[in-house]
Amino acid sequence: MPENILVNDARVMSKGQVTIPKNIRAVLGISTGDRVTFVVENGVVRVINSAVYAMQRFQEQMQGQAAAVKLTSEEDVAEWITESRRKEDVE
Repeated sequence: MPENILVNDARVMSKGQVTIPKNIRAVLGISTGDRVTFVVENGVVRVINSAVYAMQRFQEQMQGQAAAVKLTSEEDVAEWITESRRKEDVE
């Protein structure tokens, strides 16, 4: 089995609840009170930290938008941030 695969199991309780094993929570960056997202694809379930999943979806949706407004380097982004802050200070 490849080194980047972690396998663990858990028992499903009467209300459908499952305790995510500690080592799995650690790998996913999940703490008490955090939310998880379940993604089912072709009969396979992925459990993802909801904050991470939301950021992944946002990045997918924004794909190519930076280039469209000519933000193609870190310097471009830094300059845009500086200009935005200057405009906020004026307003």
